[in-house]
Amino acid sequence: MLQLSALHHIAIICSDYVLSKKFYTQVLGFKPIKEIYRAERRSYKLDLELNGTYLIELFSFPDPPSRVTGPEACGLRHLAFAVADIQNEVETLTNLGIKVEPIRVDEHTGKKFTFFSDPDQLPIELYQI
Repeated sequence: MLQLSALHHIAIICSDYVLSKKFYTQVLGFKPIKEIYRAERRSYKLDLELNGTYLIELFSFPDPPSRVTGPEACGLRHLAFAVADIQNEVETLTNLGIKVEPIRVDEHTGKKFTFFSDPDQLPIELYQI
């Protein structure tokens, strides 16, 4: 068995770098750590942190293929973020023009959760702690 210490980062490839950078920083509140343009790949790489923890590498590549299907496809299903007040966060997203699914209750934990999508339709979950 491997001796893993922690999740290091999540890598996301976006189709519109400017739009996704704005979404992850201005909507979700991630802070840029380091941004690199790799000319040989015509690709940006943006390292992002949340509350001092490095979590996401946002990549741009020329003409990446679209996501095949929704969250039930093989591979990454969704990103989930803990929030203290889900209703407040849903209102914030709605005021920013982002479509949010109705709030549901996890039948096993009794906790509230909901989903919305990033600019490339990657599902993102908010889970009230």
